Amino acid sequence: MLFSFAHVFTALVALTHVGLGLAAPVPVCSLGNRTGGNNSTSSSGNATGSNGTTTSSSGPHWVVYSDSWVSGENGPPAASDIEGYNVFIMSFLLASGSVDQAQEWETLDATTRSTIKAAYKAAGVSLLVSAFGSTETPTSSGTDPTTAANTMAAWVKQYDVDGIDVDYEDFDAFNDGSAIAWLETFTSALRAQLPAGQYIITHAPVAPWFSGTSVYPSGSYLDIDQKVGSSIDWYNVQFYNQGASEYTDCNGLLTSSGGTFPGTSVFEIAAAGIDLNKIVIGKPASAADASNGYMDTATLASCVSQAQGKGWNAGVMTWEYPTGDSAWISAVRATAFPVN
Repeated sequence: MLFSFAHVFTALVALTHVGLGLAAPVPVCSLGNRTGGNNSTSSSGNATGSNGTTTSSSGPHWVVYSDSWVSGENGPPAASDIEGYNVFIMSFLLASGSVDQAQEWETLDATTRSTIKAAYKAAGVSLLVSAFGSTETPTSSGTDPTTAANTMAAWVKQYDVDGIDVDYEDFDAFNDGSAIAWLETFTSALRAQLPAGQYIITHAPVAPWFSGTSVYPSGSYLDIDQKVGSSIDWYNVQFYNQGASEYTDCNGLLTSSGGTFPGTSVFEIAAAGIDLNKIVIGKPASAADASNGYMDTATLASCVSQAQGKGWNAGVMTWEYPTGDSAWISAVRATAFPVN
């Protein structure tokens, strides 16, 4: 995952640990070329935030991330600029503090933040912050999961956002299994501070992390879901950056992933025990927003329609705004989930 210059610069200034260890074959980070056993039940429904803002954790979820600096912006885009989405996620909140869009939100005065939140509420859009990203390896770096969760939850409350997205990308820790208990503890601690019915908690794993014990004998997201899935409202699953031919047609995306990471398409993940309607399909908004895995909007819309016909209703996530604008999500939702 590549970050914006601003993100890299801020991280270096903060002496943020930067690193990524991969063993072959393993998933590759990430939410994009960042310029920047039992089915669980989510805490879905309407959530009322600390300022009375009502957010929705029930699907479908139309999710867009924002990390890049956009010329002329002063905080998140106007709600009218992201029509068709109902979740906007600002990246990133690190263990060392906020950077990029999260930092921009933090620097706004309280009145401006309140005005933006009111407009988003009126448009039915929840505002979240994304944690970690590819510049952090919290487990490998020895970050205490409870301390990190408490600090991040305090930020969510202080800066009045509707919840937090966990973009954990410590690949070494996931490969050796130490990530599993870390993420379970972190998620439980987050939910203790951000109660269901008041705040949204999502995770953004790469799709191969839903593989079983043949790939991850020490545990995977299947185990995380069994343990703390009830505290996770949905998964913004990254079906990209995993190889040039992975998840690139409707069959591979929806029913039979095959290739390097078999058993990790949408319906295969559901068959492994994940609630089908918590599996949000993540795709880059353009070929330039990821290394691979891009689908044009017409193809992705066809996949979305096919999935809906099979009972799926989770929604779509994209990396990132402004490429993933209203026109993009309108084309993807198409006739299956028309915007208007």
